[in-house]
Amino acid sequence: MMNYKNYLRPLVLGLCGLTTTLGIAQADASVSGKQSARMDTVSASTVFIHTGFENASPMNWEVDAEGRVVGSLVYDHERFSINRAVNHFHFRVEAPVGKEVTIILENFNNIWNRTPASSISKLTPIVVSFDNKTWESRPTELISGNRLQFKLKMTGPSAYIASLEPYRISDLDRFLAKIRTHKLVTVTPIGHTAEGRSLEMIKVGNEKAPKRLFIRARAHSFETGGNWTVEGLVNRLLKDDAESRLYLKNYCVYILPMANKDGVARGRTRFNANGYDLNRKWDIAADSLIAPENYFLEKWLAKMVRENRKPDLAIDLHNDPGGNLHISRPAGDITAYLANMKKLETLLRKYTWFTEGSTSAQFRNPGSLGEGFMERFGIEALVYELNYEWIAGLKKAPLAQDWLLLGSKLPEVFYHYFQKP
Repeated sequence: MMNYKNYLRPLVLGLCGLTTTLGIAQADASVSGKQSARMDTVSASTVFIHTGFENASPMNWEVDAEGRVVGSLVYDHERFSINRAVNHFHFRVEAPVGKEVTIILENFNNIWNRTPASSISKLTPIVVSFDNKTWESRPTELISGNRLQFKLKMTGPSAYIASLEPYRISDLDRFLAKIRTHKLVTVTPIGHTAEGRSLEMIKVGNEKAPKRLFIRARAHSFETGGNWTVEGLVNRLLKDDAESRLYLKNYCVYILPMANKDGVARGRTRFNANGYDLNRKWDIAADSLIAPENYFLEKWLAKMVRENRKPDLAIDLHNDPGGNLHISRPAGDITAYLANMKKLETLLRKYTWFTEGSTSAQFRNPGSLGEGFMERFGIEALVYELNYEWIAGLKKAPLAQDWLLLGSKLPEVFYHYFQKP
């Protein structure tokens, strides 16, 4: 005899399952709108910001409710001070090809000399590369909250974004490997950074030449323009033509190409690994523990002075949004120096794309390398700022090729500078 209870049980369970399924379907339908509303955010989650490579900037990031990537840059802090700085950013965007990514960068509210000092403006560009080799400049939008916004159409699976066309320690190593065997070049270690990286002095030319020029670059780690300019200068001097031979018959060049290697390696903006500004406190002897980069440069310089090979001119290459020559004005009679600086400015205007100018008589930059070299060592010196937003003489935002061009023209500038009136 058939047991109807057993027969009906599967049917009842089946109906119950159908009811449950229908209920789930209804529940799914009720939230489908919410899921649809989240699709942009889900799509945005396919974007990843990668900062785990050489010279990448420390940055926290997230995708906001509108699907935009918001990157919060990490401030570089000065030791024993409230001063802080962010100018450098360098990161990689990874996203599907064809996707348009909107990126907002924030934390540009710097403090300098205990005063708020933003490092961005309506002119601030970015540089972009899809192969980490070829870079192009693109504009940004300055939006509320002192933030930069830009859109990026992914023409490849990844794109590198930076504040300036990067120049990394590996780029310097490549350059040094190329030139160190040249008969006119000597590369000499003079010390080390706070974290133990080697500091090299490049000599180009004959040290018995009648004039000597000293150049330092990259005291502030984000300022790549100085390195590209140095490359252009050295490449021109080593061209081995009639002009380069004439230049090097007249002067010898000494270059500290990357003073703040630790900051470059860590993707920082301004200070060394100990929070020390390498372009300040040159009015006193450097602390070998806190600022070994300056300490070893001072030791090298003192040796040059003892051996009667003191530089006749010293230039500290930097980047800022002004592009001026920062003229030193220490106490004492600087009449001859000011005349020489006027001559230098005139020659830069004549032989390069330089158009900006020099700081006024009211300008002071105490503790900078320029003033310290003059006060303590009797060396005529200045800070040359390269505009990182706009090159007025070329009517364009700067790229490495523009600073290489500037560097290639400087040997002629220095030749005429060292000639007697």
